[in-house]
Amino acid sequence: MGKMMLPAALSNRHIHLTEEDIEILFGKGYDLIKLRDLSQPGQYACEEKVDLVGPKGAIKGVRVLGPPRIKTQVEISLADGFILGIVPPVRDSGDVTGSPGIKIIGPKGELEIQEGLIAAARHIHINPNDAETFGVVDKQRVKVRTFGFRALIFENVLIRVGDTSVLEMHVDMDEGNAAGLKNGDLVEMIVD
Repeated sequence: MGKMMLPAALSNRHIHLTEEDIEILFGKGYDLIKLRDLSQPGQYACEEKVDLVGPKGAIKGVRVLGPPRIKTQVEISLADGFILGIVPPVRDSGDVTGSPGIKIIGPKGELEIQEGLIAAARHIHINPNDAETFGVVDKQRVKVRTFGFRALIFENVLIRVGDTSVLEMHVDMDEGNAAGLKNGDLVEMIVD
């Protein structure tokens, strides 16, 4: 097999909200307004933004992503954690048990979640056909090589197989900037 190439995408800080938390932050019966579709089917950026307040600082204008989730989850970078005064654990998306909480302020209300703040682990979205072609399985960890002047190898990249997934590696802004990556740049998956 030749090189296993795939596009990369940089993920900026964002928040996924439950229906209940949407109503607290934006008002009773409020429906999120889609701004644009994201690369993964069914996922979208919303017009709505919230502010995050930590023990040492705040980050304003954090984008809400849809659709609503079962658990509210805030995804930030490690650098964002310095601003807020919170050390976010690096976790697979959805794994929020025991993670720090944070205060969230919307236009109609505010709330303090007890857990749900994470730095999302770098990962690759892949559908079953591509997974078979690349010889990988769900939850496997692989390496990914970047190219260019700031080339590096990311280790412990989680494989996330989904029926409708579009092949793409996601890293946060800190990691993407460290590697000199831009959205759509090609990277190489390395399977040991």
